[in-house]
Amino acid sequence: MLRAGPSQEEIRRHNLGTLLRHVHLGGPTSRAELTNRMGLNRSTIMALTADLTAAGLVREELPRDTGRAGRPSLVVRPESGRFYVLAFDVGVDRLVAARIGLGGVILDRREAVTSRGSFEMTEVVETLAGFTRQMQRKVRPDTVCVGAAAALCGAVRKSDGVVRFAPNIGLEDAPFGEALSGKLALGLPVAVGNDANLGALAEHTRGLGVGCRDLIYLHGDVGIGGGIIVNNQLLGGVSGYGGEVGHTVVNPDGRLCGCGSHGCLEAEVGERALLEHAGRSARGERGRDGIRAVVEAADKGDIIAQDALHRVGDWLGFGVANLVNVFNPEVVIFGGTLREIYLGSAAQVRSRLNTCTLAAFRESLRLRTSALVDDATIVGAAELAFAQVLADPLEVLARIAT
Repeated sequence: MLRAGPSQEEIRRHNLGTLLRHVHLGGPTSRAELTNRMGLNRSTIMALTADLTAAGLVREELPRDTGRAGRPSLVVRPESGRFYVLAFDVGVDRLVAARIGLGGVILDRREAVTSRGSFEMTEVVETLAGFTRQMQRKVRPDTVCVGAAAALCGAVRKSDGVVRFAPNIGLEDAPFGEALSGKLALGLPVAVGNDANLGALAEHTRGLGVGCRDLIYLHGDVGIGGGIIVNNQLLGGVSGYGGEVGHTVVNPDGRLCGCGSHGCLEAEVGERALLEHAGRSARGERGRDGIRAVVEAADKGDIIAQDALHRVGDWLGFGVANLVNVFNPEVVIFGGTLREIYLGSAAQVRSRLNTCTLAAFRESLRLRTSALVDDATIVGAAELAFAQVLADPLEVLARIAT
């Protein structure tokens, strides 16, 4: 039996979402440019923008300065102050909550430093809900929350957002999204994603990876995570656990990893390895400040710090080389604490790439540090939260209104 093609209404909804996505990611965009990008005629673009304007999602205005003769094309601008999402980042050492407007504008933000070894899901959820209440008190009555999502340093099941395994914060089979949604009491589900996957999404849509079809984002916290974009799509795997590159083995006889294996990339390159090699773990140094202290000491000529970065960078090079040989990316981006580690060990990483990757694979390869720096994961969580409204703007608004 022949399957019927999409209906006119389905096409319209798809086009509305596509247009809103262009404005959300690209900022204020003229009707003429939208016509070119979407391949639709001017009257269709005018009708679509009229629908989104009537819904309050965008507004149209004259360009400030065209520099051209003739009638200027109206500019479509996202209503960042009216429609927003709640984005959360749950790391080993910190909790972040932000209110992020359509268009990616960070409207408000709260952050707290946490103590290691005392992670309790109920306390974390209460803290994030408290941050949310503080931010919600400042919003105008006409604002609308259209989604919520959290980035978390662990393996997250795609089907229901359950955190299956997060050894660095001690979570296992935890319904984190459900718990946070219940505490927020906003009538919205909270989507949950792996922090490195969401960092990759953020870099692809708003960072160094804009325009790249294939990229790898490596994120450092206490451990190491990875997010992989293949042909403009985030590689998730059958259950959503794709990208756990921190648990690929680079040294079978190496250090014990939190996952129970030995010689994982995370165990050889993560925070604990670097600080122990540098002789600083006994001092109580740790976290981002501890890693930066090692890099700064190495820059000033500290031989022990230099050796620590050399050893860690060597293993990082092995890990990156394996990924490059498998995925042939255009760019590898280092984020979180790996940003500092890479900057202090770039020579070792590049040396391993030169000896362990196929020459053809590294011809166009670029190695870069994150453009979004410490905001990559929170920006990625916001994009996850915006996903539904960008897929079908009017349906989401209708559902919220009821």
